[in-house]
Amino acid sequence: MIRRTALLLAACLFVLAGGAGQAQAVGYRYWSFWERAGDQWTYATQGPSTARPADGDVQGFRFSVSEDSQDSARPRDTADFATICAKTPAQEGRKRVALVIDFGTPTDAPSGETPPPTRTACAAVAPDATTAEALATIAKPLRYDSNALLCAIAGYPERGCGEQVKTEEKPTASENTASENKDTDESGGPSLGVLTAIAAIATLGAATGWQARRRRNG
Repeated sequence: MIRRTALLLAACLFVLAGGAGQAQAVGYRYWSFWERAGDQWTYATQGPSTARPADGDVQGFRFSVSEDSQDSARPRDTADFATICAKTPAQEGRKRVALVIDFGTPTDAPSGETPPPTRTACAAVAPDATTAEALATIAKPLRYDSNALLCAIAGYPERGCGEQVKTEEKPTASENTASENKDTDESGGPSLGVLTAIAAIATLGAATGWQARRRRNG
């Protein structure tokens, strides 16, 4: 009985402690691939090894930590095709592809590495060239894993490829308010849930003491 009571006490303490720490989410550190239409970046529906951009297209890469394509960080450069390819004249039998390479922020960088500045380049390639082939002409060395996942552009990062990264989920202002309201009532005192947990601990503590005295007196 005493053992079960102790377990119940621990459960109540866990309820009280719940929500004290920040939740953690699992993200992935990788190069995401983007296409641009006008001034809007859109997550690419194909990989760079199969995408075949047309002459005049703008495509981008961004290194970051994200959970999926829905929250992936976009390239931060806003230069258009005319700006990026201004010094690369059109050639017969070649297409020009404007590329934006955003190496990300120090926060997303692997330990011990520093991201280079964002850069742009104009690749003049064969009409049927893929984005990966265009990228290889202006940002070597590229590094791929055994599954053809793009791991590094221009040698960055030096190691790692799509590895999992635990990140702290930062609650929104409304979530912070809701969390605070869980632990306090409108008068600023403890909420009913907290008071109930405290009362349960007190009751269980008394029961434990009573059982111990009964055993000694018996």
